[in-house]
Amino acid sequence: MTGLEIVFLVIAALTISAALMVVTTRYLVHAALWLILALFGVAATFVLLNATFLAVVQVVVYIGAIAVLMIFAIMLTRKVMRDSGPQMNPRWGWAALVGVALFAALAFVFTRSPAAGMTASDLVAGADPVVELGQALVSPNAYVLPFEVASVLLLAAMIGAIYVAWKK
Repeated sequence: MTGLEIVFLVIAALTISAALMVVTTRYLVHAALWLILALFGVAATFVLLNATFLAVVQVVVYIGAIAVLMIFAIMLTRKVMRDSGPQMNPRWGWAALVGVALFAALAFVFTRSPAAGMTASDLVAGADPVVELGQALVSPNAYVLPFEVASVLLLAAMIGAIYVAWKK
């Protein structure tokens, strides 16, 4: 086993255990912090795959923006930081069974795909995917409108959280 494989296994174990802590912890703020650690593990996996742009986007967008916004929203809107309700749905076994079946189906489809054996060198030479993505993000015919809508939605969520938490 190479050193890169050992690093991958450590990062994978960290990411999976953090994701399990997100759904099993009783404190909502702790769940958000475990989510940040799980998202950081995903970014580290992108680094191992030499997808540095995706790793930076993962850190900046998901950890830096979304997770911090969630923590602010939780802290502004929650009067009691501990949830007193039941933490497990009685039908959690069925959900786990559906999740495992979905994972098996996706693994089957992806391993049978013609792209499963492709490497980075198999991609079209001369095409820089980061440049193409950047042009698509600012093009009026591509993704500029969804990004603007998402920014307005996040701003409205933050204003709503401040309004709910405001003492009258």
